[in-house]
Amino acid sequence: RKMSITKHEELIGMQKVSEAVAYTLKEMRNYAKPGMTTKELDDFGAKILSDFGAKSAPYLTYGFPGWTCISVNNEFCHGIPSEKKILKEGDLVNIDVSAELDGFWSDNGSSFVLGEDINQHQKLVDASKEILQKAIRNIKGGVKISEVGHIMETEAKKRGFKVVKNLGGHGIGRGLHEQPDEIMNYKNRFDQRRFRKNAVVAIETFITTTSTYATELNDGWTMVGKKGGFMAQHEHTIVVTDGKPIILTKMNGIWD
Repeated sequence: RKMSITKHEELIGMQKVSEAVAYTLKEMRNYAKPGMTTKELDDFGAKILSDFGAKSAPYLTYGFPGWTCISVNNEFCHGIPSEKKILKEGDLVNIDVSAELDGFWSDNGSSFVLGEDINQHQKLVDASKEILQKAIRNIKGGVKISEVGHIMETEAKKRGFKVVKNLGGHGIGRGLHEQPDEIMNYKNRFDQRRFRKNAVVAIETFITTTSTYATELNDGWTMVGKKGGFMAQHEHTIVVTDGKPIILTKMNGIWD
């Protein structure tokens, strides 16, 4: 399955669900404070999603034990919200919000430093943001998917960082994961696929300090670096066009 925007109603549907996830992500970022549990933060996000009439995508699709994914410090992604996990000043936090609304699906995510940058994570966060921006600026119909991966990897290396090789962006629209899958952060010279005009894709960065592979913890969800370290992720859902992509989740303010 792949989503292609062919009718105006489809664009409206994608805009609505994208607004729900973007607004939820933005509000969760603003709400996050040291001393709060990740469960409290998740419950706050769940309430906003439900006010939009949207349903959590990881919960719907995989039975994920939370409404959003909240990963802290060495956790790369798919962190399970928990009453035991208390946020602290200087934590590297990643929130990933994806949802379904009226049969349309959208996905976005953001890493950020909570409060003062006492652990020096901001440089990694900024790199991830800037690399996502540069990648998206280079996406249009006909551009090779691996070429965008090449940009991401080159930009990461330039800044002294690495990319994760076993996590990627993906098509989205009528389901959480659609074709094209595996929109990677590096150049795979065997990948001849190209972005298609009107396709909807979730583009995400996975920029790291140490590890190039993410591995799953025993909880069956949380991913960490095979060689440890930290990761920053930023993600937008976009519509590919002949020119600049339409950034459906722009409202999340991750570039502000």
